[in-house]
Amino acid sequence: MLFSELGLSPEILRAIEEQGYSQPTPIQEKAIPLVLSGRDLLAAAQTGTGKTAAFMLPILERLKKFANTSVSPAMHPIRALVLSPTRELADQIGVNVQTYTKYLPLRATTVFGGVNMDPQTQELRRGVEILIATPGRLLDHIQQKTVQLNKVEVLVLDEGDRMLDMGFIQDIRKIMGMLPKERQTLLFSATFAPEIKRLAADFMRSPQTVEVARQNATNDQVEQLVYQVDNFKKRQLLAHLIRSREMSQVIVFCKTKISADQLSRDLKRDGLNAEAIHGDKTQGTRLETLAAFKEGSLRVLVATDVAARGLDISELPYVVNFELPNSPEDYVHRIGRTGRAGAKGVAISLMCPEESKQHEAIERLTKQTLPPQNADGFWPSWLPRPNKPAREPAPSAPALSSGKSEGLKQARAGRRSRKGKREIPALLLPPRYKVEIIR
Repeated sequence: MLFSELGLSPEILRAIEEQGYSQPTPIQEKAIPLVLSGRDLLAAAQTGTGKTAAFMLPILERLKKFANTSVSPAMHPIRALVLSPTRELADQIGVNVQTYTKYLPLRATTVFGGVNMDPQTQELRRGVEILIATPGRLLDHIQQKTVQLNKVEVLVLDEGDRMLDMGFIQDIRKIMGMLPKERQTLLFSATFAPEIKRLAADFMRSPQTVEVARQNATNDQVEQLVYQVDNFKKRQLLAHLIRSREMSQVIVFCKTKISADQLSRDLKRDGLNAEAIHGDKTQGTRLETLAAFKEGSLRVLVATDVAARGLDISELPYVVNFELPNSPEDYVHRIGRTGRAGAKGVAISLMCPEESKQHEAIERLTKQTLPPQNADGFWPSWLPRPNKPAREPAPSAPALSSGKSEGLKQARAGRRSRKGKREIPALLLPPRYKVEIIR
């Protein structure tokens, strides 16, 4: 199928073609006609499947009738609201909207926390048809009365699972309470988890559902290495690999915010330039950290899966899984950060025995064998060392005969010398050994 068969206008098709696209992805092919029909939509699609275009292209088609060049703000009320969990994702959506509206006089802007509100306020007062926002900053603007939502026709909740994970549910409920009841709601999530279905039941009207096959392919340009190592030695091995491989830029993935913070502190103590990025960091801090990493002044970026969504860093040479993810799909997404645009990349995973199930799940999903290997100086404690002679058995203690009961009593009780020293009875020691314990 071609984009030209999906009912999109020439202005939108021209913008798409200029980006080099002619055929829609599976999620785009399924979602675009449903969104154009005006139905509510619950879609399961991962990042990297083209889901932004899946909802934005039909929204632009629906809003085309409102396109105008008037300078009056009253002629540009907010018609479409897109909620995103992070600044990075919101920014990415905003860039895509600017691309797709190249030949349509529709206004769009992005608002997010951690930066000055004044420039955002100026944009909002000029009037925009499309608003991309993080929930917290949108509520700030609502409180300041710099935004009106009474004309919203389409609401998009992007990365719904991440929104819930990051604790935005109450903010979302507040925002939805301010929107017109007669609206179209589109909810995109990586999975149809039970909490996502409950959210859909609360806010959507008989939604259509679309689910595309989950991504399981890894990039052939990415070399995948797995090192088995004791959990308590992971940090030392990571520092060793960064230095020995002369990694100038690397993203290190952790499963939790706490472990990301701890690892970045430990790496700093090891003399490595490292910073953590996750949902609990302020927007300003995250922006500064990302800018430093992209420009090359920051060597190691320690990230959670949530924070890494939406990051677009070209020519990233290394990715390290400090902890294997619980979801094998997240592994595919993580290592997809390297080896882009035809460049070579290396993805290294540090695996302890407790992570063997995750390792097996990754192999099943990717249909690849990823044999664990051992790093010099970090031999796993649970494995026998190769070519190491077996230790000779220790000499056994002499057998005790029944006729030496008095000696046994003395051995159990111990003896005291005149100087107050307690001696371990020679009966319990191998020949030629005598130990004194000074009190």
